Amino acid sequence: MSGAQPLQFVPALPAEESARANLYGLIARLFYAPPDENLISELLAVGDAGEDRGPLGVAWRALLEACSAVSPAAVRDEHLVLFVGTGKSEVTPYLSHYLVRHSSDSPLVGLRQLLDSWGIARREGVAEYEDHIAGVCETMRFAIAVQHRSDEEQKAFFERFLYRGGMAFCDAVSASPKAVFYRRVAVFARAFLELEHEAFGML
Repeated sequence: MSGAQPLQFVPALPAEESARANLYGLIARLFYAPPDENLISELLAVGDAGEDRGPLGVAWRALLEACSAVSPAAVRDEHLVLFVGTGKSEVTPYLSHYLVRHSSDSPLVGLRQLLDSWGIARREGVAEYEDHIAGVCETMRFAIAVQHRSDEEQKAFFERFLYRGGMAFCDAVSASPKAVFYRRVAVFARAFLELEHEAFGML
């Protein structure tokens, strides 16, 4: 077979790493756009094994309860009011807004430089900046599931660009009187980020 490329075998992702990547992907998806009927049905179909009694398990069950009670139209309106707005959103989803008070440099510039070094570029036609909560979580998913970045690289990215800003963002969503479904999403995301922070702290 002239010109054929050699087979490249990609090692299977361990179950725990796959679960982490999937949770980052879910959080990114929920904050990027309101869940449609299909996604809500998929989440309800996953259900609750009832084994995790910690904060993440409690938050997951609360999110499932919210999914069972919400309508796609209502959550679409809530997402619009919270994160898009007509002039100014109720809660900004851009994490640099929460990081700039803790940093003397520009978090967005640093994020763009790191993404460029990792070979990750924003897709054409995407209006959101790279520091959107969904984009940063999706980068973590990509680093775990696709690029197989080392624990040290993941930790450095998480601590610099996601943890502080993500926690502050989740707190802002939870504090908004206009957040109903997304309060549950924020509590779930916060519990997951805290769990990741604890895990990275043991490296």
